Parts: sequence; C-alpha cells; structure tokens
Amino acid sequence: MRGVFASNIMISKDIKYMQMALQLARKGQGRVSPNPMVGCVIVKNGRITSTGYHKYFGGPHAEPDALKKCTAGQTRGSTLYVNLEPCSHVGKTPPCAD
Repeated sequence: MRGVFASNIMISKDIKYMQMALQLARKGQGRVSPNPMVGCVIVKNGRITSTGYHKYFGGPHAEPDALKKCTAGQTRGSTLYVNLEPCSHVGKTPPCAD
C-alpha cells in the first residue's frame, strides 16, 4: 500500500506543476498568436527553481525563458513541466528540443 500512496503523492505534485504551467501560459494570451500559449515550470528536489512562458510572437518560447533564469548546473536532475511538447523546428526562434 505504501507504493500506491507514494505514487498518488507524486501524481498530485505533477498535476500541481502542470496547472502552474497552464497558468503561466495564459499570460501570453493575445500576444503569441499564431503560436500556442505555453508555460514552463522547472522543479528540483521538490522546489520550483524557475518558471517561464512564451510572452510574445517571435520571442523566446517558454522553455528557454525558464532555462535562462537558471544558473550553471542548476538544471541537472531537474524536471521540466511544460504544457506543450517542445518544438523541434527552426522558425523565428531556434528549436526548443533536438
């Protein structure tokens, strides 16, 4: 039973961080079209280390916005929560993922 309880706690934390990413994404409403609204939360050891969102069309996407606020090595071992799969194409900005 302990494993099920621990698993439920992790899922509820994942949901909490995804909800935060969605709230951040809404900040781009009316400014990022035709791109989608995207938010990002970076968590390490149960603590939020950085957040970001896509602020305007043609500007940095949510992931680089959050990552640029981190110090060297701070992201190692972190979990990145983002409400949309990172892009892998070149457009107005470089890809967020390879």
